Amino acid sequence: MRLSVLDQSPIAEGTTGPDALRNTIDLARLADQLGYTRYWVAEHHGGLMLAGPSPEALIGPIASATSRIRVGSGGVMLPHYSPFKVAETFSLLSGLFPSRIDLGIGRAPGTDPLTMYALQRDRRDAAPDDFPQQMVELLGYLNGSLPDDHPFKHLARALPGIPEKPEFWLLGSSHQSAIWANELGLNYAFADFINPEGADPADLVCVSAICADSDAEAERLAASGRMAFSMLRSGRPIPVPPVEKALRYLENRPPPSGRRAVLGSPETVKRELEAIAKAYTADEVMVVTIVHDHPARRRSYELIAEAMIE
Repeated sequence: MRLSVLDQSPIAEGTTGPDALRNTIDLARLADQLGYTRYWVAEHHGGLMLAGPSPEALIGPIASATSRIRVGSGGVMLPHYSPFKVAETFSLLSGLFPSRIDLGIGRAPGTDPLTMYALQRDRRDAAPDDFPQQMVELLGYLNGSLPDDHPFKHLARALPGIPEKPEFWLLGSSHQSAIWANELGLNYAFADFINPEGADPADLVCVSAICADSDAEAERLAASGRMAFSMLRSGRPIPVPPVEKALRYLENRPPPSGRRAVLGSPETVKRELEAIAKAYTADEVMVVTIVHDHPARRRSYELIAEAMIE
């Protein structure tokens, strides 16, 4: 089973966005050395917790800082963008880093409604809900499959990275996404960390996980993310808090529901990740880890690699 990384570039309390982005580059180098298959960066806008609004801007620096690992978006939220602009950007990246670039696209806004509105170029009307059409147009540019009578067909010949192109992935957390992936014959990545009730087969499943030397230590480290997501759900986003602060906050609150996280020692994490992959018939697991301390995040990925990468 292949192992990969999803990095949301978490901002720890007491640090800055640039610190979080430097940590992303550092973690990518480590993942490359440890043998992870791919390193994807996420798209989130307008919050205090995550420093990654622009995966297309991060992919180049990450690919430059690494030598082997595939680098991509997990993902580009296509409703915000022109399909042609996305095709140009990822064609360029593929030309610079042949056979190493992944283009994962998603439908979610990656933010709250007001910030989503701020992202719109034309604010006279609500943006159209035409994701399937956007996706087909984007694939048409990259694969040269636009119909002969399509007004933009000639643009596919001008992509800057030709003949290189990215590996295309559809990201999803719902049955509808699985339907689209099946209809279009696309690689499908399922966000189990968002919707642990998913039942459709996937090529890759993304799981929230924290690995430490013991189950108890992993549970302790998870408190930071739990507090941060609790505050986010209540409309009060914060940077990822230190463990002790988070433990005090969570002391009299019920445990979270609806978000599965794999927490524990290497043996525990290995067993649970393999079980989740089997449930989706996936041959690749992508791990997303939110903790306060960057050294603890590095150590988590090291322990998972030692346990699972041969």
